[in-house]
Amino acid sequence: MQEGLAALNAGFNSPPLAFAAKMRYVRAPMTSALNIYDPSAKPDAGPPSLAGLTRPQLRDAMMAAGVEERKAKMRADQAWRWIYHHGARDFDMMTNIAKDQRAELEKHYTLDRPEIVERLISVDGTRKYLIRLAPGVECETVFIPDVGRAGALCVSSQVGCTLNCTFCHTGTQKLVRNLTAQEIAAQVMIARDDLEEWPTSNENRQITNIVFMGMGEPLYNLDAVSDAIDIISDGDGIGIGRRRMTVSTSGVVPKIPELGERTKAMLAISLHATNDDLRNELVPLNRKYPIAELMEAIKAYPGLGNSNRVTFEYVMLKGVNDSPAEARALVQLLKGVPSKINLIPFNPWPNSPYECSDWETIETFAEIVNRAGYASPIRTPRGRDIFAACGQLRSESERLRASQRKS
Repeated sequence: MQEGLAALNAGFNSPPLAFAAKMRYVRAPMTSALNIYDPSAKPDAGPPSLAGLTRPQLRDAMMAAGVEERKAKMRADQAWRWIYHHGARDFDMMTNIAKDQRAELEKHYTLDRPEIVERLISVDGTRKYLIRLAPGVECETVFIPDVGRAGALCVSSQVGCTLNCTFCHTGTQKLVRNLTAQEIAAQVMIARDDLEEWPTSNENRQITNIVFMGMGEPLYNLDAVSDAIDIISDGDGIGIGRRRMTVSTSGVVPKIPELGERTKAMLAISLHATNDDLRNELVPLNRKYPIAELMEAIKAYPGLGNSNRVTFEYVMLKGVNDSPAEARALVQLLKGVPSKINLIPFNPWPNSPYECSDWETIETFAEIVNRAGYASPIRTPRGRDIFAACGQLRSESERLRASQRKS
C-alpha cells in the first residue's frame, strides 16, 4: 500500500541531497536488538525482551521465570506499568517487585528495544528511524511534530510490501515478513525513548496520534496490528486512545469490517483513483477487490458516522488522476459516506514513473471537492529532506531463504 503518513504528510520537490547542508544527521548508538519469542531460535540468541509483549504474553513470561501462577497476573500488571508507563530499561526500577524476583527476571529476560541503525532529523523537526529487528530485517518509523493534538508517529506493520502500488517506493521492495505485535509496539517505545516522553503523562505529550501508514499493508497483518493497538491504547501504559489511531489500507475488502470490530481504530483508504481501469494500474490490489466492493466494505465499517469519518488518501499525479472531471467523480463516489479527503502531492523517488501535479491543478481539484462539502486539505511537506514523506519509505532488508535462516 502507499505508506508514510499518507493522511498527514505530503510534498517533495527536490532530491534529499539538495537539503544535505541543512539536514542534521545522527547515527544512534548501537543497542541490543529486540529478541522475539521464537521456538526455532538458536540457544545463543540471548534472553528475550519483555518490551512490546501483550498482557497475556507478559503473564506467561512471569510464570516461565518461576512466578507462581496465582501471582503471575499481579506481577505482570506491575511489570506492565513499569514497562509501558515509566519506560523502564532496567529491572532495578521495578521497586514494588521483590529484589530476588527482579534478579530472577533479569536472568531470563531483558527490557531491550530493537536497534536503531540510523536516526535522521529533518529541518522541519520530522524524525525518521531505521530500526533493525533481526539480521537482514529492518523497518522505518517516522515521527512528525505538530500533527493532531501534538505529533503523530507513523509505524510500519511489514518489512516490504506485496501490493506493488506503482507510485510507492515501498512497493519496489519485496515483502520480507510481517512484523510481530511486539515489534510494532516497540517502534512507539523507541520514539518515546528518543523524545524523552516517559513516564506517560496527559500533559505536554509529543506523540498523541499513531498512524499505521508506514511500510506494508496492515490488513495483511491484522492479528499483530490488533494486538499492538491493544498494547498502545492500554490506559495503564502508553495510553493513546483508539480514536487517535488510524489504520490505512489499500483495500483488503474482507478485513475492513473486522478491523473496526477488533480495534475500533479510525479507517483510512489509500484510494488514488475513481474508476477501476486507473485504480487497477495504480493500486493492483483493485483487480482483486474493485472499487464497488471496496465502497460496500467501507459503508459496513463499525461506528462510521460524522464523528468517525473515513479518510480517503489521494495522491496527486500529474496528468494521471488530477483533472476537474476526476474531482467531480470523486465527489460522486463518496456520496453518502462520512469522509474527508487528504490530497497528497506526489513525492518523487529514484526512477519513479510519475510527476507531482502542478500546485494550481491541486488547488482547483481541492476547490471542487470542498464545494461539495468534503474537507480536502492539501498536506504540507514534512520530512522531505530525509526521504520520510509519503510513499518514500524503503529499507534494504532482504528475504532470507530458509536454509540461510537455519545456518
